[in-house]
Amino acid sequence: MKTSLFFIISFLAFSISLNSSSSSAGELAPEPVLDTAGNVLRTDRDYYILPAKVRGRFRGGGLTLSSIGNDTCPVGVFQEMSEQRNGIPLTFSPVKQRYGVVRTSTDLNIQFAYPETCGESPVWRVDNYLDPSADSFVSIGGVVGNPGPATLGSWFKIQKFGYDYKLVYCPAVCSYCDAICKDVGILYQNGERRLFLNDYPLRVVFKLA
Repeated sequence: MKTSLFFIISFLAFSISLNSSSSSAGELAPEPVLDTAGNVLRTDRDYYILPAKVRGRFRGGGLTLSSIGNDTCPVGVFQEMSEQRNGIPLTFSPVKQRYGVVRTSTDLNIQFAYPETCGESPVWRVDNYLDPSADSFVSIGGVVGNPGPATLGSWFKIQKFGYDYKLVYCPAVCSYCDAICKDVGILYQNGERRLFLNDYPLRVVFKLA
């Protein structure tokens, strides 16, 4: 009887430990991001970031580069005005590479699959990411990898937003660094739609290029 009781207790303890380990593993591995075909986003492929379909609303097109003010170099990240344009393909580089899968709520770098522009890297970065009262625009010229204070402006996240997704700037790669946390939305600037940080996210989907 004592032997049977011992085995029952041991089995229950093992089951609890297994469930606990599974829960921990689930927390460490957020769900993967899916493209418009229902496939997992991968780090070795190019994708278009497109606005999700919203009934009765002008959506615009994909994301592209454009010049800012009198500058002739296209270094600002904008949204195409035409819904027929997919923009420029992009790639994603998570801070921790796990089997080449892009996951939600994970710090990552975003970059255009495009050569350098006027000496600037095609990697996204945020201007004024320390000042919540300033206009914080998304531009290029960021850095891939090397998480820390010097690269804090280059880290974004993809988060689930209903049935679709949104882009977020809220870096967690530097525990002792200060940075704002906001969604990536749209600001009309000189007749164009420019990406910047606000509280009204652009609802997006990802299409394999």
